[in-house]
Amino acid sequence: MERPHTKEIDSNEVKGERQLGSQSPRSSSHLEPVSTTTFQIFSGIFQHPFEIMSKDRLPPEGLPLRAPPTGEEAQITDRTFFLDASRQGLTRIPSEILALGELEEIHLEGNQIEEIPADIQRLKNVRVLYLNNNQVRSLCPELGRLSSLEGLDLSSNPLLPASLGVLSWLRALRELRLYHTDIREVPVPLCKALHHLELFGLSGNHLESLPKEIVNQTKLREIYLKQNQFKVFPPELCALHNLEIIDLDENQLTALPDEVGHLRRLHKLYLAYNHLCSLPESLHLCGRMAVLDLSHNLLHSLPHNLEELVEMTEVGLSGNRLEKLPRQVCRWPALHLLYVHGAGLRSLRCSIRRLTNLCFLDLSQNHLDHLPAQLCSLRNLEILALDDNNLLQLPPELGLLSKLKILGLTGNEFVSFPEEVFSLVSLEKLYIGQDQGTKFTYLPEQVGKLQSLKELHIENNCLEYLPISLGSLPHLEVLDCRHNLLKQIPDSLCQAQDLKELLLEDNLLTEIPENLDQLVNLQVLTLMDNPMEDPPQDVCAGGIQSIWKYLKEKKAKKLRAIRIQAWWRGVMVIRGLGKFEDLVKGRKKGKSSPKDKKDKKAAAAAAAAEAAKKPGKGKPGKGNKK
Repeated sequence: MERPHTKEIDSNEVKGERQLGSQSPRSSSHLEPVSTTTFQIFSGIFQHPFEIMSKDRLPPEGLPLRAPPTGEEAQITDRTFFLDASRQGLTRIPSEILALGELEEIHLEGNQIEEIPADIQRLKNVRVLYLNNNQVRSLCPELGRLSSLEGLDLSSNPLLPASLGVLSWLRALRELRLYHTDIREVPVPLCKALHHLELFGLSGNHLESLPKEIVNQTKLREIYLKQNQFKVFPPELCALHNLEIIDLDENQLTALPDEVGHLRRLHKLYLAYNHLCSLPESLHLCGRMAVLDLSHNLLHSLPHNLEELVEMTEVGLSGNRLEKLPRQVCRWPALHLLYVHGAGLRSLRCSIRRLTNLCFLDLSQNHLDHLPAQLCSLRNLEILALDDNNLLQLPPELGLLSKLKILGLTGNEFVSFPEEVFSLVSLEKLYIGQDQGTKFTYLPEQVGKLQSLKELHIENNCLEYLPISLGSLPHLEVLDCRHNLLKQIPDSLCQAQDLKELLLEDNLLTEIPENLDQLVNLQVLTLMDNPMEDPPQDVCAGGIQSIWKYLKEKKAKKLRAIRIQAWWRGVMVIRGLGKFEDLVKGRKKGKSSPKDKKDKKAAAAAAAAEAAKKPGKGKPGKGNKK
């Protein structure tokens, strides 16, 4: 079952950092953008298609840039304050850009720039500079003269550590991103000089510790240290009382210090993919905590006093050794995202009914064999993943989940098809393929009740037929029936006009409905590994356009045959030979046609007249005696 993204790590893709996550993709509902560039206003001044924007189009300070106006509002003034030359294949920063002394935001990411020229100092007003994903190795001293620079991204460049000292001259810097730059230590001069730093991005490097001078960063609110080599939680962080976000995913941490409770403003803490066996009880002092990701550690339980973190909205506990859902979790009323994927759960607590604001619940890959009826009290639940458990049936109260849009039931042990799902009036996606559970032999006609359904994934079963009611699903877009035993496809499916993907490979199909080409929105049709005869295998191998051509030609031939038959019927009627149907019936019974009977009578009359003319033959005349 697909899962929405909740994790963003790479600042090179999004000008924001990241969210709650584990290895599996999740929803991006809490992305924190710092600046976006989505508009395109082209200038004829330069050869390169740079995006530029004048100051009067910029939003107030601190707000993300909005989409460009259209028409007369999009005219370029003589003063240029924004420029986007990202992903243009540049190997150097063009002199035309360096001549725009009033520029305040420049995007040069995703090019092949190898060096920063000394003339960069001419951009005295630049506030935001993106140079990530280039080939810059050394930072020139002139870069340090950009006294107005507040945001700098040098991520994914092969920077020489010796040149990083230049950054300490950028005293106004508030956001510095050095993701994936292979640095092994943070330069001490940066920690001593950059007193206004609020965001420090260091993920994807080789750091084992932080310099003690980092405590000078008293304004630091966000620090990203994912994918480094920390074995110990950096104790210096506990002295930075303004910290709101700490990301230490994918390190080698075994414990957290008690001093972590000093971080009273901490809002998001990411500790997934470490080696934590326990958490300090002092963590409950972080009263503003809303996002906590502890996925894929070695936890058996949570400290009892964590129930005091009543502002918690997103929690990741996947991949731990819990066996039971921690009682504290059920005491977080604001919780709306809960991940307990592959945590060894054997049952759920009835107190789960308290999580009335929960909208996403991942319970997949556990050992659940039943669900408590109290789960159906979660009226705001929209996504429920129950894949790869040992479920035998679903609670009859399932229909109370009136907002549920996505349901994953793949790989369970259902005795029969769980018809309780047909009461989910808002369901849009149903995953019930049985790659490793009990396989279904039928799909009930009641599936037609799911009038909101957009995707039905029922692969890896033993279905021989599909219900006719599938054609009555007005919003169905994806039908995945791969790896079944289907022998035919119902003609009614041709009425599902919204269908975009029809996956039928590895079945027992020999033909498809002749009107399947009426599915004008169909983009994907797979028929591999079927004993296809109509259309033949070679036609199917040509893809959907080849199949459509075959079906159209087949229908054209059939239409010509019908027209010829209709013409012949007309001829029969015009010549007075009787109805065509009578002719066909008579011939089947061996009787003569009306025309044949008429011809026989005429021939008999002619023969009698001829015989009467010859003497000595025929009957004697009246009055003659023998």
